[in-house]
Amino acid sequence: MSIALKQVFNKDKTFRPKRKFEPGTQRFDLHKRAQASLNSGVDLKAAVQLPHGEDLNDWVAVHLVDFFNRINLIYGTVCEFCTEKSCPVMSGGPRYEYRWQDEHKYKKPTPLPAPKYMNLLMDWIEMQINNEDIFPTSIGIPFPKNFIQICKKILCRLFRVFVHVYIHHFDRILLMGAEAHVNTCYKHFYYFATELNLIDRKELEPLKEMTSRMCL
Repeated sequence: MSIALKQVFNKDKTFRPKRKFEPGTQRFDLHKRAQASLNSGVDLKAAVQLPHGEDLNDWVAVHLVDFFNRINLIYGTVCEFCTEKSCPVMSGGPRYEYRWQDEHKYKKPTPLPAPKYMNLLMDWIEMQINNEDIFPTSIGIPFPKNFIQICKKILCRLFRVFVHVYIHHFDRILLMGAEAHVNTCYKHFYYFATELNLIDRKELEPLKEMTSRMCL
């Protein structure tokens, strides 16, 4: 790996601070097992399958936080080139435009420049992940009944970051020689979300052709 690439993918250089699991917890152990599988070069399709006897919510929580950290890192490498001038709308090419909606300021779907959309998105996901009522960190505290639905919405919105980066900023990824790392992260995300039916197929349409070459 080149020095420049090492700097780009420095573990501490993220668009947002990384969320970590507490050592000694079951989720920390699951996280380490999942990372060990990836680092061993195991088939990504196999790596995302729910281990026998493990809780689905724990498995999803571990991966979702990891994807949030990794996608933060990816967007962090291109965010200086993603400006209101270069990306006046959050889109994935001319056919797909993403509008922001939340429970606070943007009650209706609102078109926004990509960097503003990304900031709101990362803030919103951070709020979900740091909410103990949604992502409990204490042993014995159950996940909410709608946990998987919440995770589906988070994963759907994280996928849009891939769409925007691949379609509008992949030239920067190529210049940094980082395409293999981004592609691996994308494949991991795709296999996980589809293996556990956590993303609607219509959301995958913007990258359908690329995905068919890379993952199928």
